[in-house]
Amino acid sequence: MPIEVYDTAKFAHDTKKRTNIMDTGRFHAWIHYYKPDQIDEMHCHNQDQTFTVVEGELTMIFPDGGEAKLGAGNMCTITGGSFYQLHNQTDKELIMIGTRSGAIAKTVKVEYGTGRLINDNRPAPVTA
Repeated sequence: MPIEVYDTAKFAHDTKKRTNIMDTGRFHAWIHYYKPDQIDEMHCHNQDQTFTVVEGELTMIFPDGGEAKLGAGNMCTITGGSFYQLHNQTDKELIMIGTRSGAIAKTVKVEYGTGRLINDNRPAPVTA
């Protein structure tokens, strides 16, 4: 079906995990569920992206020690190559929608400081 409708908060509370909901050659989207005090590693991606908070509060931490707090209804944009860390610093669940330019298969996640690829979804080159 070309159109899907989600009750975002209900979907996230039912699945209790990050769930990809769309993946095309140009774009992908997911619904993200963070438990209280859940935190990611400092990282970046090779694609531009957005986060929209549906429920709870998101703290974004940056390499320079700065941070931004987003509440329900807030959205942020992140250009590819910009490092950040996501943290749910509250005692309630955090639910957000994420979107990223490009297909999942072309997404690369890079660890801050080491440059190590945390995941590289791009297909391996074909060798003769």
